Amino acid sequence: MLTQIINGHILTPQGWLKDGSVLISDGKILEVTNSDLAVIGAKVIDAKGMFIVPGFISMHSHGGGGRDFTEATPDAFETIVQAHLKHGATTIFPTLSSTTFDVLRQAVVTCDELMKQPDSIVQGIHIEGPYLNKNMAGAQWGDYLKDPDAEEYIPLLESTRCIKRWDISPELPGAHDFARYTSSHGVLTAITHTEAEFPEIKAAFEAGFTHAAHFYNAMPGFHKRREYKYEGTVESVYLMDDMSVEVIADGVHLPATILKLVYRLKGVERTCLVTDALKYAAYEGGAIDDPRYVIEDGVCKLADHQSLAGSIATMDKLVQTVVKKAGIPLADAVRMASETPARIIGVADRKGTLQKRKDADIVILDNDTNVRCVFSYGKIVEGTNTMIH
Repeated sequence: MLTQIINGHILTPQGWLKDGSVLISDGKILEVTNSDLAVIGAKVIDAKGMFIVPGFISMHSHGGGGRDFTEATPDAFETIVQAHLKHGATTIFPTLSSTTFDVLRQAVVTCDELMKQPDSIVQGIHIEGPYLNKNMAGAQWGDYLKDPDAEEYIPLLESTRCIKRWDISPELPGAHDFARYTSSHGVLTAITHTEAEFPEIKAAFEAGFTHAAHFYNAMPGFHKRREYKYEGTVESVYLMDDMSVEVIADGVHLPATILKLVYRLKGVERTCLVTDALKYAAYEGGAIDDPRYVIEDGVCKLADHQSLAGSIATMDKLVQTVVKKAGIPLADAVRMASETPARIIGVADRKGTLQKRKDADIVILDNDTNVRCVFSYGKIVEGTNTMIH
């Protein structure tokens, strides 16, 4: 079946293409052309002057739709994936927060099975912890936190090819050996929940830590000890030119000024937008079922209002936030949600840009950056197909 999307502004690697069309066949992009003349035999989708952009790559999300990836079941995975897919996340790397290795092994089995399916939205696993600095990890993971143990992580990594990213605190004993092993096996290795200053960050980068998780969050900035001042993790990461970062761009975890600063200093090529979403993202079940938390101001907070508990954002919300609040051009906002994460996590050969022979994962945004239609492998996602009519 040949499908043709016409009459839109198409985001290509070379910039915006006005009034062109995208041809789709067998789940792949057949061609991106500068003509919107109807192709004989094609099903024509009229984008009505809206923006045709690559599907978003969700590379840090813990849950959604009322479920959490640490449930580690196919049903939980599928529920979460479908919740985020309707908001434009056409590729997802399920994030597992600190938990037991039994749960990690179960999640790996689930992920391996899902990745065997044709047209899988799940493209690999992302593990956050349990090798985290207890001073920076929060009480919710306290029972699981530990130092890196090669007798745990090596057998797990050797049992599967689905682990694509792993985040730990780089200052822990054994962290550099961990990074040398993971990075040499093609796993994106990231710093997270850390107190590291410049010498530690420089050494971590040289050991294989090439990415910073939820930049600014769970890490110190410039600070003072007694009469002397010290750079924090934040400034240290800025000084690592080749270290990429990600930001929780929900407008709450970071103010718009900081989002703009990251964009200016790290640039589109080194900055990813992530949700870091909890299970209450895209949740339609009414009141939340955990008395420890409340949902307010578009974010999940501790019930005592002493701290943020996590994000409930979806990928489209991130794009809207950086465009409307931080004043970042739409093309750059979309690239940070698609092209850049696809390249950094290793799926750019088939995802992240609208190019010939890549998967036909496409989002149509209106002039207010709302999602109006989502294509996954060339098929319109159920629940979004009425948005452009």
